[in-house]
Amino acid sequence: MSEMEPEVQDFLKRIVQTISVSMLFFLLHMTAGIYFNWAFFEGTPNIGNIIYYFVFIISLAGLIYFYYWLWKGKM
Repeated sequence: MSEMEPEVQDFLKRIVQTISVSMLFFLLHMTAGIYFNWAFFEGTPNIGNIIYYFVFIISLAGLIYFYYWLWKGKM
């Protein structure tokens, strides 16, 4: 069995981590937003909508920072 080169292995690992974290982020927020009905406004926004979107923005910033941290190094 042949071994993969370290650069290729590192690159594929970064791709898998990017896809995995993205899917987890979107699935959690879609589930919370639809299941608890926090993503939709019924007339005026209530406290659940405000908290949901605040957490969404904060975690989106964390996700972007994670991407920056993950991809800033050399290949």
